[in-house]
Amino acid sequence: MAPLTIGLAGDVMLGRTLDTIISQRGYDYPWGDILPVMRNTDLNIVNLETTLTHNSKKVYKTFNFKASPDKVQSLVSANIGVVNLANNHILDFKMEGLLETIQTLDKSGINHVGAGKKIEEALKAVVIRKKGVRIGVLGMTDNEPGWMANGGAGTNYINIADKEARIRILHSIENLRKEADMIIVSIHWGPNMKERPSPEFISFAHAMADHGASVIHGHSAHIFQGVECYSNSLILYDTGDFVDDYVVDPDLRNDLSAFFILTISKSGLLNARFVPVRISQYQVNLARESDYVWVIKQMQQLSAVFNTRIDEDEGFISTPHDPNHR
Repeated sequence: MAPLTIGLAGDVMLGRTLDTIISQRGYDYPWGDILPVMRNTDLNIVNLETTLTHNSKKVYKTFNFKASPDKVQSLVSANIGVVNLANNHILDFKMEGLLETIQTLDKSGINHVGAGKKIEEALKAVVIRKKGVRIGVLGMTDNEPGWMANGGAGTNYINIADKEARIRILHSIENLRKEADMIIVSIHWGPNMKERPSPEFISFAHAMADHGASVIHGHSAHIFQGVECYSNSLILYDTGDFVDDYVVDPDLRNDLSAFFILTISKSGLLNARFVPVRISQYQVNLARESDYVWVIKQMQQLSAVFNTRIDEDEGFISTPHDPNHR
């Protein structure tokens, strides 16, 4: 049987201006010329950084994101099979917004993790079966502690500084190992515009890997961070923004990121690579020329502290099962 390919990307924000643009230009528009790449994988996983709701009652905060529910078709178009909902925008339009988002995703056949209409749903992982491989996906966030599912609707919130909270997550990963051949932890964590993970985050990522997580899929910083090959696991500390309408920082370049492609078998991760991308005109496209070089060089620099080698031409990451891995 052919190996399984999984695509991972960071924050997908289809609301605000994008909601209008998609209505004008079609559901495929946000994905630009990366769309054929996304359609060529077996499964794509992203962080959904918006609600899909008609509800107009919003919580009081600086930024509130929503798209009309029909924009779920953009996710379907891009072969997105799982979205993480544990983030700091899923309750921007209160419980009604969260519940309509979940209902919309369910109707479209898109799996979701990290939030739910009751605590059991927020904590629950999903297991996807593709090409004979069982992929378990668990979602969580350290953002918005007040949104934690605690007897009712909310998110799978974790205070990483809290020992009991860490133990709960590690037990969840261990339990998921009984159902899945490969575990992906999708976690929305950390402050904005930070180039490197904190020692506390590195320690927790290692602990999750030690307890059975095959891949850590980080996001939240709006810029990508380094990649670490730890033991038999791949840690993407932050995958950055994938598509949005945000203001661009000229130095940190939050308009540049990557689409990560993992090739796996039942025995584990075979290889990993990334495709540099750029957000422009409310659309994500393949990065070219100086933008492409910037992403590669930045990824090499940020990953070097973890002794991770990045191929300069093809974006291949030296993974644990690579015979040349060190």
